[in-house]
Amino acid sequence: MVMASRSSGGGVGGGSGSGSSQGRTRVGRYELGRTLGEGTFAKVKFARNVETGENVAIKILDKEKVLKHKMIGQIKREISTMKLIRHPHVIRMFEVMASKTKIYIVMEFVTGGELFDKIATRGRLKEDEARKYFQQLINAVDYCHSRGVYHRDLKPENLLLDPSGLLKVSDFGLSALPQQVREDGLLHTTCGTPNYVAPEVINNKGYDGAKADLWSCGVILFVLMAGYLPFEESNLMALYKKIFKADFTFPPWFSSSAKKLIKRILDPNPATRITFAEVLENDWFKKGYKAPIFEHEEVTLDDVNAIFNETAESPNFVVERREVPPTTTPVTMNAFELISTSQGLNLSSLFEKQMGLVKRETRFTSKCPANDIISKIEEAAMPMGFDVKKNNYKMKLHGEKSGRKGHLSIATEIFEVAPSLYMVELRKAGGDTLEFHKFYKNLSTGLKDIVWKTGEDVKEGASDGGASTS
Repeated sequence: MVMASRSSGGGVGGGSGSGSSQGRTRVGRYELGRTLGEGTFAKVKFARNVETGENVAIKILDKEKVLKHKMIGQIKREISTMKLIRHPHVIRMFEVMASKTKIYIVMEFVTGGELFDKIATRGRLKEDEARKYFQQLINAVDYCHSRGVYHRDLKPENLLLDPSGLLKVSDFGLSALPQQVREDGLLHTTCGTPNYVAPEVINNKGYDGAKADLWSCGVILFVLMAGYLPFEESNLMALYKKIFKADFTFPPWFSSSAKKLIKRILDPNPATRITFAEVLENDWFKKGYKAPIFEHEEVTLDDVNAIFNETAESPNFVVERREVPPTTTPVTMNAFELISTSQGLNLSSLFEKQMGLVKRETRFTSKCPANDIISKIEEAAMPMGFDVKKNNYKMKLHGEKSGRKGHLSIATEIFEVAPSLYMVELRKAGGDTLEFHKFYKNLSTGLKDIVWKTGEDVKEGASDGGASTS
């Protein structure tokens, strides 16, 4: 699964960049670029259609792992789900291909970043802006339900923004098609992220997918407007108790009509909880509401089984080939590729301040030689209990101890952005996001000698009483 923590690791939004002309990999008509995110079973890579020049994101799944973990049903379900959905506020899937060892899902590439990043940066959104995103979310999720598809893991991290600031819902890795509904008409799989999950899902007595998704939408609306979660406890049982009772308090800046709607959505009893149809008619919701205009397309699922057909006769069968031998220097990024790693074309978000906001994909720059950077990261990570594996200018750091969501795993890659200037990117590949934040802050202390400081950073450090190097 991918696009999760991103729950399990990747995303279809964020940076791009196909690297240098050295060592390009081709899959069918696509040229693969840098990794955007990764998880237990898959990676998401930036790619370019060499025939049209269009930028896409390709989710690459390892067939062996899928078969070993008996996930064929889930993967087919995810692909079927994504093929069924054609909506302006849902990430679009273009096509599916397979080689003997891998499955390739070609998706829309979104450059505006995560809605989650907006909240993390600004703290909270104004009510009108929060309502605009909530309207787009409700419209997208309601449409998915009309096609018999339930998301089941809705949270801000799975909500991306396109360059125009329009919402795009991603990650249908945990979605459910009608076949999963039992004779009682309810879903029976507990999944999702605890803070956003409806009480009836945790209860594991069967639940209505639409009602459960609506609860998650209510939590998202609260987070957008408050800047923090309504249900937050470090102890899982204490968190569940709060969710079961809908035990939360509104901050003073919420309007009374917004409070009334959220209270009706976060009703722990699904039988009395407001419905999507009622939300669409709610006065607070309807303010400035514009329903998106789009064409309904007929979609066939006939080719979904073909991705597990290993014969070359299958039209979906491709061969992955590397056009040039692997490079012995860091991948070079040109100016366009560098700019496209930023949200939209906003260069201010290219390189995060070292001790400031930490995202699941965090970058810093250095003027030190690439080999020195590798050594320094290794020196800083090993005493923290991380096993280090190196492959050219890429590193995998794997936590020896298991954390809240298994072992913390970090992927690191070094890019040359100019002569003697390198960009170092760290991505959470597995484990808990908060543990990654803690790890990065500890790591950055050990790396302070190699991080490039601009004149602005030096002034800031001096005013804070801290020492800075340039």
